[in-house]
Amino acid sequence: MAEIQLLKKIVLLLPFTFLIFHGVGYAALDATIPGVNLSSEPGGVATSIKIMLLLTILSVAPAILLLMTSFTRIVIVLSFVRTSLGTQQMPPNQVIIGLSLFLTMFIMGPVISDIHKEAYQPFMDGKLTQEQAFETAGKPIKEFMAKHTREKDLTLFLDYSKQKMPKTIDDIPLHVLVPAYSISELKTAFQMGFMIFLPFLIIDMIVSSILMAMGMMMLPPVLISLPFKILLFILVDGWHLIVKSLLTSF
Repeated sequence: MAEIQLLKKIVLLLPFTFLIFHGVGYAALDATIPGVNLSSEPGGVATSIKIMLLLTILSVAPAILLLMTSFTRIVIVLSFVRTSLGTQQMPPNQVIIGLSLFLTMFIMGPVISDIHKEAYQPFMDGKLTQEQAFETAGKPIKEFMAKHTREKDLTLFLDYSKQKMPKTIDDIPLHVLVPAYSISELKTAFQMGFMIFLPFLIIDMIVSSILMAMGMMMLPPVLISLPFKILLFILVDGWHLIVKSLLTSF
């Protein structure tokens, strides 16, 4: 808990440090930024601190996207598909990441809507404080992660932090739930990847056996089996099945 409190203090001190070192420069240059007020008045300082906090949050947004959403499972499964096909860089990384992002937004749509409706909009209307908005926004994401977290993984981090099993989902700390959810997602993704590998492995074994029987030991089996694997993947409408399996798994 001491490390978590220290991390929170560091994050809160970052905006103040930025203002101290850069405030003199802005004053000397008499530079103005639209929508940003770096004056010594309380209102201007509060606005500037909020902007710096927002920039700090954006810097850790990729980690939040990777570990607290369905992105981890999706991108690993799609990577397994490419590896099992043996198509090297087809589809490219950009396509896999882009498809994973859009599928993540589709799957996380109800959770995002709940956060916007129950936390973000009331906070923008002034009905909730920052602390209340944070706690309210944490409930939908906690419910999503707890639903896909194995009890064994959750117990691992609870025992390590010497905490008892919470009675409700809301009582589970985020610093415990996030890593437990992450390793649960990794196991599920690798299980799905194993099932994807099996049919393509069988094709590789059949082609390799035929080439060995024909005495063509110098010919790479992957070169011959690749067209057959692609043909099989097309005939069964593989991308539809993979995406359908990912959607139904959530």
